[in-house]
Amino acid sequence: MFSGLGHAGAETKRLLKRLGLSRGDVSSAGLRALERLAAELAAAEELADRDTLTPTFNRRAFLRELHRTMSEVERYKSPAAVLYIDLDGFKALNDSHGHAAGDAVLRQLGRMLVESVRESDIVGRLGGDEFGLILNRVPAEEAYMKATSLSDKINTTAILHASIAHRIRVSIGVHAIAMVEDPETAIARADEAMYADKHARRAQSAAFAAF
Repeated sequence: MFSGLGHAGAETKRLLKRLGLSRGDVSSAGLRALERLAAELAAAEELADRDTLTPTFNRRAFLRELHRTMSEVERYKSPAAVLYIDLDGFKALNDSHGHAAGDAVLRQLGRMLVESVRESDIVGRLGGDEFGLILNRVPAEEAYMKATSLSDKINTTAILHASIAHRIRVSIGVHAIAMVEDPETAIARADEAMYADKHARRAQSAAFAAF
C-alpha cells in the first residue's frame, strides 16, 4: 500500500513539508503514522473530487483542473480544448423507463468517455446529463475530430438495462483554448457551441423529413 517512491510517498512528503518537518525529524513509528494519515487524506481528497454517480470528476474538480490547463496554456503557449457533451432526449428516457435506467445510461456514458481519452485529459460531469472534457495540448482541428469520433461512437452504442437496449444520442460543443480565459467562460462557450450543434442537427433532420 505504501511506497516511498509512489503516490503515498509523495503525499507523505507533502504532509511533512506542511508540518515544517523532514523525515529525519520523525521516528520510524511516527513516519508510519504520517504515511497512514497522508494516505487517508489523499483518499478523502480523491473521494471529494469524484462524481457521486459516474466514474468522472465532479464540477468543482473539473473547474480546478481547467484552471491548471489555463496555467499551462499561459506558461507554455500550448493549445487545449473544452468539449461540452449533452444527452439528447434524456428527460424522455427517464420519464419512460425510470430513473434507474437514466442512472445506468449516465454511468455507462461516463465510462465510455473516460475510456475514450488519454490519461492527461479530464472528464467531468457538470450536472444532470451534461459532461465536460478537457483535452490538453490539443489543437482546435484535433479537438473537432475528437468530438466527431466521440459522437459517432456514442450515437451507435446501445446501453443495456433491465434487458432493454437504450440507444442514446449526444450533442457536443467544442471550444478551442488558445489564450488564457476564465474557466467558467470557457465552459459557457463550449455550451453555446453544443447548442449550436444540437439545433443544426435538428434543422437537418427536419429538412430531411420534409424532403
